[in-house]
Amino acid sequence: MSLSEIISNYNDYIILGLAGISLLLLVYVIIMSIKQGKLSKKLKKFMTGGTGENLEGQIIARFADIDQLKADSKFLGEELVKVKENLMVTYQKVGVVKYDAFKEMGGKLSFVLALLDKNNSGILLNSVHSSREGCYTYLKEIIKGESFLELSEDEKKALNQALSSSNFME
Repeated sequence: MSLSEIISNYNDYIILGLAGISLLLLVYVIIMSIKQGKLSKKLKKFMTGGTGENLEGQIIARFADIDQLKADSKFLGEELVKVKENLMVTYQKVGVVKYDAFKEMGGKLSFVLALLDKNNSGILLNSVHSSREGCYTYLKEIIKGESFLELSEDEKKALNQALSSSNFME
């Protein structure tokens, strides 16, 4: 059998095969056209209102903004360190006890205020109210949670409140 006879016998199959390949290529071209259209829309949206030069200027401006944000962030970080350092020496722990200095007076007009820093050092402020003689205020120094002077029960309560305070910054 010669080549021309083989081709003529399988002519129908060859035509069907070529038609199938053409159909697949047509589907592929349609898919590529859709994708190219979407890409063109994205590019048009990206370039709207600007030229290549404007786009370059916008990119440079964004990089300048990023550099400024980095500088601001560094500055704020340094300021935050200073604030934390200052907070370590401020009074952060507080204890308050109100009491009646003279049992016959009533009203709990006297109070003890304990103010401590992070290291449990600070002051005890005791204000004793006497209606006849006025108000007397006493101050006692607290170092590392202890006083060198004897403390009353109310002063001990206020000091313990401040020592047990947990809402301070470390």
